[in-house]
Amino acid sequence: MVCRGVNGKSQLKGNVMNRREFIKNAGIGAVSLPMAGCSLSFAGSKGLKRRKPNLLFIWTDEQRADTMAAYGNTKIHTPNLNRLASASFVFKRAYITQPVCSPSRASVMTGLWPHTLGIVENNIPLTSRTQCLPEMIDSPEYQTGYMGKWHLGDEIFSQHGFNEWVSIEDGYYKYYSSPDKKQARSDYYHFLVSRGHKPDTRAFSRKYAASLPFAESKPKFLETKACDFLRRHREEPFILYINFLEPHMPFTGPFNNEHDPGDVDLPENFDDPLEENEPLVYRKRRKQMMRKYGPDEKSYRELISRYWGLVTEVDTAVGRIYRTLEELGLADNTIVVYTSDHGDMMGSHRLVEKCVMYEEAVKVPLLLRVPWMSKQQNMIEEPVSHIDLVPTLLELMKCQKPRHLQGRSLLPLMKGG
Repeated sequence: MVCRGVNGKSQLKGNVMNRREFIKNAGIGAVSLPMAGCSLSFAGSKGLKRRKPNLLFIWTDEQRADTMAAYGNTKIHTPNLNRLASASFVFKRAYITQPVCSPSRASVMTGLWPHTLGIVENNIPLTSRTQCLPEMIDSPEYQTGYMGKWHLGDEIFSQHGFNEWVSIEDGYYKYYSSPDKKQARSDYYHFLVSRGHKPDTRAFSRKYAASLPFAESKPKFLETKACDFLRRHREEPFILYINFLEPHMPFTGPFNNEHDPGDVDLPENFDDPLEENEPLVYRKRRKQMMRKYGPDEKSYRELISRYWGLVTEVDTAVGRIYRTLEELGLADNTIVVYTSDHGDMMGSHRLVEKCVMYEEAVKVPLLLRVPWMSKQQNMIEEPVSHIDLVPTLLELMKCQKPRHLQGRSLLPLMKGG
């Protein structure tokens, strides 16, 4: 017996179904439920009726939690993130659902676990029948935009309720849904070509982009596009997601000299050995990372200083976006989220990168600014998960929570519960 799925591929053969296909299909019905919509307005801090709240969702790729003052790092240069944190709910123990890009991103966008979606490794596309937050809200009043890295299929093409789409990555073309799409290039590619650059590979490699000055970098490009979006839609409610690639590999950029390697403190567990009862792949990975990034303390300090520089690069772009929000008079009606899709070991256990279930790889910064709730810093020590972001944002935006969501709103916790 052979059953055909929506993509026409064989899903059941000899009464045996592929486990990933079963999980994915089992979740399809649940994630396609209709949405009841949102209230037309909400009450501000003084009880005044205002228009629908805006959402500015900023996230990074591979940023561990201890990369700003709110999480204990006073050496790294992040003045803008520190300022945002001073007026936000700061979740000290925020965890991702899986320390790999695509699975984690899928949870952030949908409020579902990776295994529910069937996205348990990189480059598995998010099905068009699975709702992201803008589709759950489903309000024609909202102007919606997604900018930056996506990594959930058809990378450079608008989808999932986002009317405006600004792309920066060209490396995922092999996973596009149709062959005719593979010749298309990202918005960032066309920006660099307009500036006289010639691609070093099929497009522009990440290494090439990282070698450029800040004025031509991906963070600056996204900053410019985001500020333009805010200006154009300042009279309308909006939902804007901005996803920076940095501080992801290749761990180099225009802010390489921002931090002195001599000022870098190595992680306290830098020399902690891996125990015999830990996965063999972790010990193999440790040897690979030591060969790749250098065996001695000096090499790791230099690596971490460049990593910090990438965070500062993002901080610079975020500062301009946040100031634009204020200059346009939008800050008091805008929810601002800042987080990352996963962390990075960055020397802990002499490991680098992610893909391991250690604290440094699974814990991320999470700032949530809700100006009508508080304009002061509120530290929340209880552990929370990215699975809770979608239901939290829906409640803050006065929208009904679909029954299929697997997280729960953090609003009671934010109110002191």
